[in-house]
Amino acid sequence: MSDLYIKRHAEKTVDTLSRMFGAVLVAGPRQVGKTTMLQEITRGMSYVTLDDQIVRAGAVEESGTFFKDNPPPVFVDEIQKAPVLFEQMKMLLDRDRKKGQFFLCGSQQFRMMKGVSESLAGRIGLVTLLGFSLREKHGVSFDEPFFPTDTYFAARGEQLADVSYDEVWETIYRGSMPELQTNPDFDWKMYYGAYLRTYIERDVRELSEIGDEVKFTRFMTVVAASTGQLLNLASMARDVGISQPTAERWLSILIASNLVYLLQPYSNNVIRRAVKTPKLYFLDTGLAAYLTRWNTPEVLKNGAMAGAFFESFVVAEIIKSYYNKGILDLPLYFYRDKDMNEIELLIEDGGIMYPLEIKKHADPQKRDITAFGRLDKIPNIRRGSGGVICLYDKLSTLKGADKVIPVSYL
Repeated sequence: MSDLYIKRHAEKTVDTLSRMFGAVLVAGPRQVGKTTMLQEITRGMSYVTLDDQIVRAGAVEESGTFFKDNPPPVFVDEIQKAPVLFEQMKMLLDRDRKKGQFFLCGSQQFRMMKGVSESLAGRIGLVTLLGFSLREKHGVSFDEPFFPTDTYFAARGEQLADVSYDEVWETIYRGSMPELQTNPDFDWKMYYGAYLRTYIERDVRELSEIGDEVKFTRFMTVVAASTGQLLNLASMARDVGISQPTAERWLSILIASNLVYLLQPYSNNVIRRAVKTPKLYFLDTGLAAYLTRWNTPEVLKNGAMAGAFFESFVVAEIIKSYYNKGILDLPLYFYRDKDMNEIELLIEDGGIMYPLEIKKHADPQKRDITAFGRLDKIPNIRRGSGGVICLYDKLSTLKGADKVIPVSYL
């Protein structure tokens, strides 16, 4: 591997899936390193990008001969630009029954997933790649999904990076895009300005007739300003001056682009007073900071949205730990009832709920976990260990099995 390449945890997942399936698809936002990672994994194989207009025209117009000119095993980049190729892959895989023949990536999940579900169901392994995690940034090889148990903490504690308070806020402000992380001299504002233009001009235009790019940018800004809050589409639509159905369609584009994640509320038939509205998280806090004009780490960490940005950062780190292991159906929820009792994150495993609070301060108190007791009142729910993820620098007991959990343990 090149000296500049930073090892991605999803590499191992791609390798595992390539031994199980004929094709592997890596999806994710623009510029998170999908192509770079797959080029490292597929060294020695054929590489073809559908960004090349001549290649793309050939793929669309002569799809039947495309894989004769580019025989598998092959890495096809920007596969969503020629969804007709999915049917050709299906025929080849059904004929030869070989594993690891097609490595695919792209940033438009709508088109790709439509092609996958119609042609390659059962023949393809899926990976979602986001920006660098703290683990990857610090060269930590530990790659298990985050889980607040003693077993996890013991294993994680063997590979701890020294993550300072200032570094956390610099990371939240700068975001997780590989180019910004590996090139500290890159201008943050110019990078995200260009990123936003490219995203709207290339991805959004192709996905939907948005009509008004200025309003779509304003919509993205309103969404970024809502990170860490309950989703309120009516308010968003009002703020931007669009209809609620348009707001819903535009939000679905951001979700399909893996820029936004909706955390679902935990509920069952027994919980009658639970809130049913999801919480919204902007997954790259750097892009969210750019859109909402928090122009330095100092201003951000002292500003009105500091808590929401810290919470979004922690949730994104936990999501990455699951995505990188190939877990796409995330066992993550939150709890809030109509009496305003809230647990910011629940991890479900085997009928046990593991509760977590996320606080930007460094001095968590027992009162921070008062709402955990609400789980004990829900029939058929067992409560596991939990804690407060915060900026304290040492793993320690808060109360009973619940712990103070430093960011470095994510």
